[in-house]
Amino acid sequence: MTADSSFPQQAARQRPGPSSVRPTAAVVGAGAAGSAVAVQLCETAARRGSPLDLVLIDPAPEAGRGTAYATQDPRHLLNVPAGNMSCYPDDPGHFVRWLCRHGEPGVTAADFVPRHQYGSYLADVLGRAIIAAHGTVRVRRLRTRAVGLTRRGTTTVVALADGTELSADAVVLATGPQPQGTGWVPDGLRGSERLVADPWAPGALDEILADPCRGDVLLVGTGLTAVDVALAADRQDRTVHAVSPSGRLPEAHTVAPPPAVAPGPLRGLSLDGLRTAVLRHVSRAVRAHGDWRPGLDGLRPVTAALWASLSPDERAEFSRRDGSLWNRHRHRMPPVTAEAVGRMRRMRRMRLHAGRVTAVQPGANGSLRVRLSPADAAVPYDLSVAWVVNCTGPAPHAGTADPLWQSLFHGGTAVCEPLGMGVATDDGRLVGAGGRAALPLWTLGAPRRGELWESTAMPEIRAQATAVAEAVLTHLAPDPAPAAPVRRLPSDLSGHPLHTHAAAASAYRAGVARLLKVRTGAEPALRRAVALDPGFGLAHAVLALVGHEFGAGTDVCRSLADAQRSVRERGGDMERSFVEVVSRRVQGTPEEGDAALLRHLDRYPGDALALAVAVPTIAFSGLRDLDSDGAARIVGRTATAQDGSWFHTSLLAFVRQEQGRYDEAGQLAERALTAEPASGHAMHALAHVHYECGRHTAGVNRIDHWLGGHGRGATHRAHFSWHAALHELALGDTDAVRARFLAQLSPAKVGGTRALVDSCSLLWRARVTGNWYGRIPVDEVLHTVPADALERPVTPFIALHAAVAHLAVGDVPALYRLRDHARATDPVQREVVAPLCEAFTHLVTEDWDAAVSGIRQILPVLRKVGGSDAQRDIVAETLLYALVSAGRCEEAGQLLTRRQDRRTAAARLLTAGEPARQAGASTGRIASTP
Repeated sequence: MTADSSFPQQAARQRPGPSSVRPTAAVVGAGAAGSAVAVQLCETAARRGSPLDLVLIDPAPEAGRGTAYATQDPRHLLNVPAGNMSCYPDDPGHFVRWLCRHGEPGVTAADFVPRHQYGSYLADVLGRAIIAAHGTVRVRRLRTRAVGLTRRGTTTVVALADGTELSADAVVLATGPQPQGTGWVPDGLRGSERLVADPWAPGALDEILADPCRGDVLLVGTGLTAVDVALAADRQDRTVHAVSPSGRLPEAHTVAPPPAVAPGPLRGLSLDGLRTAVLRHVSRAVRAHGDWRPGLDGLRPVTAALWASLSPDERAEFSRRDGSLWNRHRHRMPPVTAEAVGRMRRMRRMRLHAGRVTAVQPGANGSLRVRLSPADAAVPYDLSVAWVVNCTGPAPHAGTADPLWQSLFHGGTAVCEPLGMGVATDDGRLVGAGGRAALPLWTLGAPRRGELWESTAMPEIRAQATAVAEAVLTHLAPDPAPAAPVRRLPSDLSGHPLHTHAAAASAYRAGVARLLKVRTGAEPALRRAVALDPGFGLAHAVLALVGHEFGAGTDVCRSLADAQRSVRERGGDMERSFVEVVSRRVQGTPEEGDAALLRHLDRYPGDALALAVAVPTIAFSGLRDLDSDGAARIVGRTATAQDGSWFHTSLLAFVRQEQGRYDEAGQLAERALTAEPASGHAMHALAHVHYECGRHTAGVNRIDHWLGGHGRGATHRAHFSWHAALHELALGDTDAVRARFLAQLSPAKVGGTRALVDSCSLLWRARVTGNWYGRIPVDEVLHTVPADALERPVTPFIALHAAVAHLAVGDVPALYRLRDHARATDPVQREVVAPLCEAFTHLVTEDWDAAVSGIRQILPVLRKVGGSDAQRDIVAETLLYALVSAGRCEEAGQLLTRRQDRRTAAARLLTAGEPARQAGASTGRIASTP
C-alpha cells in the first residue's frame, strides 16, 4: 500500500454542490442531442463517482429518436456515412460496431443506413449508460413537455405541460430544430386540411400515403426533407412537384469518396477573401481527385472557426447569398437515395420548379390550384395538386412559438444571436439580456447554429454533448477547500498504486492473477472491477487488451476510450503508461506498440502483466520479431524487480527451453509449479522440454495429470491437449490420437484461431505421419475458423497455419489467394508464407519434386514466422511426406536422422543435468541469469 493524496482530493471534488445533497440535472429533449448529453452525464458522473439525479423531459415514447430518427420508412437513410455517426467523439467506429453486433455484420464505415436504425442505436447506448451508472446516477423519464423555466431561490424550476414543476440544479436544453417555418404560406392555404405544415409530426403524412385518388403533391422546399417526403409519397400514377428559389436538389455523396483534402491557411480573411480562397481550395481538389467533395469535406474541421471570424454583417451576407449553395453541397443525399430520386425524375414522377408559391385557391374535387412565380421573372403558372407539404426547413429561433423558448426570451434569460437562427451562448451556456449567464442553463445542437453555422450533425453534437456534460458536472461539484484527508491507495499484484477503491482493486487483481496463470475467469473479474468503479482506467485498459489479444467479447475501442478518459481524470504515472501501451498496440503500428511496451518495462520492470504481454509463451502475442535471446534479455532485466516470483520463473523456464537449455528449463518449470501449481506458463514450458527431449510417455502423462487437476480451469486447454497429442503421435498411438481429437480438439470443443493452430495442424500431422486412417475432418474444423484468419491472416504465424489448413483440404484456389495476400502484407509473409503456398500447391497436384524443392527453400527462414520449434515442425513433417511420396526415401531417412539427433542431444543434455537438478532442489537455488 502506498500513500497518495491526489486520489482523495479528486474524490472531494466530486461532492455535490450546496443546493442539495444529491444534485439534479434536467435534460429537456430526448432526441439525438438530449440522448448524447445524457449518455455523457451518466458515464462521466459514474466514472468520477459523482452522485446525480438525472431527469429526461420529453413526450416521445422512446428516447433517442426525436424528430430525425422516428421514421420507420427504410428508404429514409442517414445522409452521413455510418463511420461518422458514432455518439462518442473519442470512439468514431462505435456506431459501425454496434450495427455489426445487431444484425448488420457486413456494414462498413462508408455505408448509409436507415435512420430508424440510428434511433435504435441511440436508445440502446443511452439504456446501457443508465444501467452502467446505476447506483451513482438515478435517471427518470418524464413523458411531457417543458413549457417554462424560472429561477426560484438557488434552484431552477422547470414548468411542465401537465401542470407540475421540477426543481433542478442545472438544465440542458436539447430541444433540437424548431418546427418547419410557415412564413411563406399564402392566405388561401392557411388552415387548409390539404397543407401538411410539419411532415415529421406523428402521422402527418398518413393521409397522403393512404390517399385513394393518389393526387399530385407539391413539396415546398427541395432540401433533404423534401427528398425523404418525395420517396415516401412516390406512386406510379402520381407526380411529386418540388419548388424552391433555386429549384435544385442536394448533391449526392459518391459511392467511394476520396479522402478529405485539408485547406491552406484561411484565418483572418474577409468574406470576399474567404470566398476566393475556398474556391481555389476546391479547385485544387477537383484537379487532384476529379471531385469537389474532398475539398469541401476538408473544410469541416475549420468551419466553426471560420464562421466565428466573420462579422455579423458578413455572416448575414453569407447566409443570404451563399447559404443555399453551401447547404446543397454540404448536406448531401446518400448514393442510393440519389439514384431513386433520379429514377423518379426520369420517369417524370418528380418535377422540380425554381420559384415561389405566391397564391393558392381551391380547385376541382377538393384539389388546390397553386400559383408558382418562377425565379427568372417568367410568367407565373398554376399547378393542380391534392396536397402541399411544407419542406422549407426549421424556422429560426427568433419568433419561435415554442412556449419554453418564449418564456426564456420574455424573461431575458435567453437572447437570440444577431442572425436570429439560434441563441447566444458562452460555449453552450445561455447568455441572457445582460450579456451574462443568469441561470445554470446550457444548450447544444440546433439552437447554436447561429453561433457555429454547422451545429446539427452528429460530429458536432457529440463534441458539444461532452463539453456540456463536463460543464454541468463542474458546476454541480465545484472545488471545495482542500481539506480531504490523505488516504492510502490499494496496489496491484506488483505493488504499484491503483487509483480506485479496495473492492475494485480486489476484482482487478483477481483478473490479472488469472491472466498470469493462464486461467479462465479473467474477463468477468475485470468487468466486475469496472462495474464497481467505472473510472478505473487501468481495468478498462486491460479489458481492451484482452479483447484485442484474445478476441474476447469486449468492445475493444470503447474500453480503450474509457481507459484514456479515466486516466486523464484520475490515474497515476504507471497507470497512464500502461494505458499508452495498450493504445499503441491497438491503434498504432506494431513498431509503436513495441516501443511503448519497452519504455513501460524500463520504467516499471516489476509489472508482471506488462512482462507477460512482452514475452510470448502461450497467452499474449508478445513483441514482434523477438527471438529467444531477445526474450532472455527482457526477462533478465526484470529479474531483480520481479524478485524470483513464480511468474517470472515460469517465463524464464520457457525462454530457457527456447534457447535449448532444457535441463535448466525443466528445473525452473518445476520450481514455478511448486510455488504455483496452476501456472500455465510453467506447464507449457515443461511440455516443450518433454517434447524436445523425446520423453513422450512422461510428457503425455504429466499434461493429462495437470489438466485433470490444477489445470482444470486453464485457458488454451486445446493447446495443452495438442501437446499431449504430439507425444501420442511420436509414440504411434493412433487410437489415442483419434480419441483425444474427438474428446478435446474437435469442432464441438474448440473454435476460432485456436482450432486453426491446434486442431487443423494436428489432423494434418496425423495424416502425414500415418496416424489417421480415412478422411481427416478438416472441413468441419474450418467451419469454426473466421474467414479473415484463413483468407487474410494478420500475422505470419496464423498465415502459416492457414496454408496448412488449405493444404489439408486440397484447396488450390485458396492457397493462391493466401499467396497473393501474403505478397501484399508484411515482409515475413512475403518471404516465407507466399513461397510456402506455392510449394503446397505442388503438393496438392502431386508434383512431389517441385514441392520438395519449394519446402526446402523455406526451412532456413521458417523461424521468422514465430511460434515454437514444435509448431514449426509441421513443415518438416510435410517435407518428409513429400520425399516419401516422391520415392526419395534415402533423403527422407537422412532428414529423419537429423531430427532424431536433435531429440537425442536434447535428451542427453537433460540426463546430464540430473545431478545439478538434484543439487538445485536441495539448496533451493536455480540459476536465472540470461
